[in-house]
Amino acid sequence: MTFKAEHIDRFKDIFSASQPLIKAMDGCQHVELLQDVDNPCVFFTLSIWDSTHCLDNYRHSDLFAGVWGKTKILFDAKPEAWSLNQIK
Repeated sequence: MTFKAEHIDRFKDIFSASQPLIKAMDGCQHVELLQDVDNPCVFFTLSIWDSTHCLDNYRHSDLFAGVWGKTKILFDAKPEAWSLNQIK
């Protein structure tokens, strides 16, 4: 996610408030925020879920709607998301 520089602190506040709530969602094993070392306006959230079903439940929750509503207005570029499988 790429944010307007003036909105970085606001996004960090939103994430800090939301992280424990997301982590408490059924099936969420881990959620963290990462920031690009070369471009401080670029962030990634990394979350690990028990299943696609659990992730989809979060994506359709009131929590997600609230977080997304506050976050999307801060973007400076179209956000991207990926779902990945861990290779051991």
